[in-house]
Amino acid sequence: RQISLGEGTAGRTGQFVITEASEVMAMLALASSQADLRQRLGQIVVGFTTDGKPVRAEDFGCAGSMAVLLKEALLPNLVQTLEGTPAFVHTGPFGNIAHGNCSILSDAIALRCADYVVTEAGFGSDLGGEKFFNIKCRLSGFKPAAAVVVATLRALKLHGGGGAVKVGAALPAGLTGPNQEALARGFANLEQHIANVKAHGVPVVVAVNAFINDSVAELEWVRERSLEVGAVDSAVSTHWADGGKGAEALAQAVVRATEEKSAFSHLYDVAWPIKRKIQTIATQMYGAAAVSFDAEAERDIELAQQFGLDQLPICMAKTPLSLSHDPSLKGRPSGFTLPIKEVRMLAGAGFLTAVCSGIQLMPGLPKKPAGERIGIDPGTGEIVGLS
Repeated sequence: RQISLGEGTAGRTGQFVITEASEVMAMLALASSQADLRQRLGQIVVGFTTDGKPVRAEDFGCAGSMAVLLKEALLPNLVQTLEGTPAFVHTGPFGNIAHGNCSILSDAIALRCADYVVTEAGFGSDLGGEKFFNIKCRLSGFKPAAAVVVATLRALKLHGGGGAVKVGAALPAGLTGPNQEALARGFANLEQHIANVKAHGVPVVVAVNAFINDSVAELEWVRERSLEVGAVDSAVSTHWADGGKGAEALAQAVVRATEEKSAFSHLYDVAWPIKRKIQTIATQMYGAAAVSFDAEAERDIELAQQFGLDQLPICMAKTPLSLSHDPSLKGRPSGFTLPIKEVRMLAGAGFLTAVCSGIQLMPGLPKKPAGERIGIDPGTGEIVGLS
């Protein structure tokens, strides 16, 4: 993650980030054409001169070669679902440490092919959803007709203190069985997500993914409460088990929602100061009371202003396990201060990444990687350990 270069001389430090959080991945997802990608590649800031001026990929004369390497990667991949529905799978920026959405090109092509296009934003409304509205839609000109917030009884009970999830252990009965008290407490989390979407002027549909043993009464309670707090519709969905048939009620709800008036708007003006944009996201999307900036973040903001990058949208990097920066704060936390440790300039991608304390842009692998159990059966020659 952190590396030192030139030991014993006038060395410097650097770092690696995971592919999904890299600037090149973001550019692939946000580019509108080959020419746009080429221009973005040239704008990548790779370092600074001794007098503090930015050095870009264009200065090294390598942007053209990079564009050639990515020529085919820019083309969306057309696949189909098990039921034959066409789908594009293209690019993979994570929703927590990147902007969390598939490519603009894949959505643009899909909109020419169908009356309705469903596009996913990674994690929740606080992460991929907010970035969809304020980064992807801003750059592409897309105006969503409706948004779907997905919930489960288990997740709501988790946010309501119904039990803890431990790796390798069965889920506690407080999450899988009836637990109206935890469900009611945890619903505050879903209420914030509904409010986050409504803050952008988009009609909200709540999809409740139902597991086999879920309480019918609890499912109906969540559906009704969602309507009470601002969702235009809500439906129980079992598509994970029943395919398209299990999502018919949800699909009908979405169609009805698109007939509502969408008054889509961005959460902030890119012309606002950097700190104001970050504070707006933190207070309105996360429920924070304030934002603190480490010394490094303060220096980063000054550099961005100096280089004329202060009018770019903001990409927040924070945990997906809480509306806050602290994974242990469940439900709908409030009154906390959001700590920003650095602000990264992704000039080619076209946004600034504000990194919360405790976040790694190169997440670690599990203690026992899946690769350890993969091998070849010497008797049959078959590959084993893939499932």
